[in-house]
Amino acid sequence: MSVAPRVKIMGILNVTPDSFSDGGRFDSLDKALSQAERLIADGADILDVGGESTRPFAPAVDTAEELRRVIPVITGVRKNHRIPISIDTTKSEVAERALDAGADIINDISALRHDGEMVALVRKTAVPVILMHMQGSPSTMQVDPRYDDVVADIIAFFRERVDWLTSQGVARQRLIVDPGIGFGKTVAHNLSLLKHLDEFSRHLGLPVLLGHSRKRFLGEITGVKSEAERDTATAVAAALCATKDIAMVRVHNVALTRQALQVAEAMATAA
Repeated sequence: MSVAPRVKIMGILNVTPDSFSDGGRFDSLDKALSQAERLIADGADILDVGGESTRPFAPAVDTAEELRRVIPVITGVRKNHRIPISIDTTKSEVAERALDAGADIINDISALRHDGEMVALVRKTAVPVILMHMQGSPSTMQVDPRYDDVVADIIAFFRERVDWLTSQGVARQRLIVDPGIGFGKTVAHNLSLLKHLDEFSRHLGLPVLLGHSRKRFLGEITGVKSEAERDTATAVAAALCATKDIAMVRVHNVALTRQALQVAEAMATAA
């Protein structure tokens, strides 16, 4: 019996020289398209293409360079596959050009706060939009992050963003929320968010994306220093969170995560 995971798997395709885990591995078109083929073959439901690193203290990338990195990849994938493609960007011009090239989803780590034109773009399209929580910016987010109550505070953040976006004419049913594991959070904050992930869908009534893949807190828990060797911990966390009413997980290793989700969901649905 093969169980198709209820939780969708978003495969990460970073076409950057400096992402925290796979920077430089897929920064040519041939390498990126080969990795896309592998992620699809491994069972990805969505591809998330990003051209700017958001690791802590990462330098900003200008629009022209980000476009140069992502548009050929999206165009190349779309020529051969109908898989949904997400563009991971905070820039409206990059998002618009990506949609024109065949992308289907906007994934904005700033929750549409970075670029004032992004809301206008979202309003005139019909694509789903992922809103992520981040305390500060990539250059500041890991400098002493603090919360009164990390779960309640981030739920309140999303309530404000969703209310504002709907007041701007963006349909609520298009929105997906991402608590932003590792983006301005300590190990304790991240663990609390994982433990209480179901609070987000319960209070907000929106699909939830979990983006925890290979993050530093997994290394601090397990003692595994190499990001690329944290796939087992990533898959375990995904399996444990599969019953917490999440809609999708965003991961580097699709094959291992898919196996973990299959086991978790088979157990959850067993008699």
